[in-house]
Amino acid sequence: METTIITNLEVESGEDGNTALPAKLVLDTLKTFPEQPLTFHAEDQKMTISHDKGKSEIACASADEFPKAVSLEDPSKTVVMGDTLATAINKTLFATGNDDLRPVMSGVFFQFNNESLTFVATDAHKLVRYRREDLKADQTTEFIMPKKPLNLLKSMLMGNESEVDIEYNDSNAQFSFENTTVICRLIDGKYPNYEAVIPKENPNRLTISRTQFLNSVRRVSIFSNKTTHQIRLKMAGAELNISAEDLDFSNKADERLTCDYQGDDMQIGFNSRFLIEMLNNLNCDEVSLEMSLPNRAGILTPLDGLDDGEQVTMLVMPVMLNQ
Repeated sequence: METTIITNLEVESGEDGNTALPAKLVLDTLKTFPEQPLTFHAEDQKMTISHDKGKSEIACASADEFPKAVSLEDPSKTVVMGDTLATAINKTLFATGNDDLRPVMSGVFFQFNNESLTFVATDAHKLVRYRREDLKADQTTEFIMPKKPLNLLKSMLMGNESEVDIEYNDSNAQFSFENTTVICRLIDGKYPNYEAVIPKENPNRLTISRTQFLNSVRRVSIFSNKTTHQIRLKMAGAELNISAEDLDFSNKADERLTCDYQGDDMQIGFNSRFLIEMLNNLNCDEVSLEMSLPNRAGILTPLDGLDDGEQVTMLVMPVMLNQ
């Protein structure tokens, strides 16, 4: 009862009727057919599926027993292109948390106003803010979407150029597009003040090829501690040194990369898994990593590959370096 999907198909039929079928059994049956006509006939709590090679019979239940979909009362409404919404979900969903004690952080925070649409996810170790300043809502609103309906929407809307009507109130949200409607219950609670944790003054700025940086972090991280996944970034002049060491097994690695670095010489530690996730989620050629101090969060942003009005800000918390 937390997520509902309603969809319509055009069929050839001279009769009206309704019934409820076991989804897995129907789906497993349909998967075995090539593209061909099928005839469905429901009678006496039984569905017969006929085809050119034979037929199948499935026991069905009364449609009256099927739960009624939630009807949104007095909803607000915003319209977004399908592919744009799928991109927003894809850019943020990976950063959500899994802590049952903090359910608000297990979803994506939707923040709409008359200037932009913003989508935020965080698990307290990493944070992603995806903003579209080319889109806006008629009124200011905020709600937290759970993961399951977001995963469904992402798979259905990626590459879809149709408009999605988003309707929402305090407890539910509804997404309508083409012949499909997705309704879900929202996560109840107040989202953390994410703006407060994004450092404003970051005088140390590293600019580097995303692919080069990602590949190097991947290689070096193989030699990091299997518990902390800690890697060390050491920046000086036009050189970035990436290193990792696993003292338990006497394994270590380090690599030197050429980069553009503006700021004081510094060393900072990060969990390599978080950096890899973030760099993997960007589609740009060059990235910027802005930092202030070794104990303050680093801010990762793409320097190209964005549409007009599109912003992606990723924040990753540092880990204490072993001296």
